Amino acid sequence: MKKASSILSHLSSLPQFKILKRQVCYERYISLLSPKWQKAIAFIYIKEKTLFIAVIHPGFKMELHYNRDLLKSLLIQLNTYDTKCKLMIAHNVVVFHSKYYAMPEQKTSPITVPHYQEKSQGTFDLPKDEALKEQFQRIKTIIQCNK
Repeated sequence: MKKASSILSHLSSLPQFKILKRQVCYERYISLLSPKWQKAIAFIYIKEKTLFIAVIHPGFKMELHYNRDLLKSLLIQLNTYDTKCKLMIAHNVVVFHSKYYAMPEQKTSPITVPHYQEKSQGTFDLPKDEALKEQFQRIKTIIQCNK
């Protein structure tokens, strides 16, 4: 029986799925960056020997624009050390702001009424005023019913 990894590697070697190999290399390239920049990048692609980096905010665009040499050298290092990503060659780096990016998944929490354990024992000093004493007795019975 074949393993899933061998099936996927076979499929990715087919010519019609060569985009999958590129996508894996793009993800490796992004994973080499600092966590702050990883969150800033929406997507990347290489076209005509130019690395295009789409960011989610214009402030990140300026920061990555000033570090183009670092991004380019990181891509060259990825080419030399990873044999699967040898085809990722880029001479220029272009950083642009994109409004099209995958939204981060929001965790949905079920909407329920929280139930808490009653921590009070219902023992407290009773006041001398009859109206207040009656209210304290009512609270005491509620506390004992909640246990």
